[in-house]
Amino acid sequence: MANVTFSSPVMAKDITVYAVAGDRGTLLAVAKEHKIPLPFDCQDGECGSCIVEIKHLNPVKCAIALTEKEKEALKQLGKISKAEIEAAEVNDMPPRYRLACQYFVRNEDIIVSFEGDETLPAQGPHITHAASRFKGGTEINEVNEFLGYAAKVEEDAALHYEELAAAMEACGNHRVATLFRQLGGFSRRHLAEAKARGGAIDPSKNVPPDYVWPSHVTPERASIWAADSSLSRIDALKAALQGEKRGYEFYCAVAATSKAPEVATLAKEFVKEEADHVKVLEAWITREEWDAKNGTPQGL
Repeated sequence: MANVTFSSPVMAKDITVYAVAGDRGTLLAVAKEHKIPLPFDCQDGECGSCIVEIKHLNPVKCAIALTEKEKEALKQLGKISKAEIEAAEVNDMPPRYRLACQYFVRNEDIIVSFEGDETLPAQGPHITHAASRFKGGTEINEVNEFLGYAAKVEEDAALHYEELAAAMEACGNHRVATLFRQLGGFSRRHLAEAKARGGAIDPSKNVPPDYVWPSHVTPERASIWAADSSLSRIDALKAALQGEKRGYEFYCAVAATSKAPEVATLAKEFVKEEADHVKVLEAWITREEWDAKNGTPQGL
């Protein structure tokens, strides 16, 4: 048996539960079983939503398995270094951060810390023109109407990331191209979810004509220069971040102004996704700027 203590500012107090080691249950499964409000989304090690900090109270010397998905997600979030990966795989030294969906509980006591779902700040973010001027305002009170907008936003975002990925591959920036294709895949998945939730109603019927969007583009569509094949890696990342922030603000605006509880709830789910993407891109930009400042070669 292992004592697993969950700690988070979103919980009234720390909660300790007993987990059976060796039953192939993940830390996320333990959290869900005991109704711990640990954020998660894909449950497959790709999105990074379930990131946790783990403190080992009585470390057990045994092999540490980091999946390629988990390593990539943690690297994108700036939560693991090459040295930490090597220490884990060679010397069985557990890294500080893990993904709950990829971490299997062992026969040791641990403290699991996480931030919780804080996608909507106490004070709403500054709303750009992209969020405040669609169809004459930000208030959406019909689920089908919201799904129509969401489908349009996510489809446009997917196309945007595919263009950025192609531009980065043309420049030889394969690492960033991979990141953009991953983000584009998330948008494709969100598009499919929006259509699926629409049921028998085709969400595309609710998509407004392009002219109702500011500058004739949806929130996540960045400037035309974002698809320039000569674009530098840092500029491509900033272009993507611009689009994600606008998408985030768009969904925040809907969640904050809709009078329909079901619409606000749906919008908050999309807010969480966009907030995660913003964090990933900000981490990449910080790393790129640090490398440029310190003369560190940028791997392709």
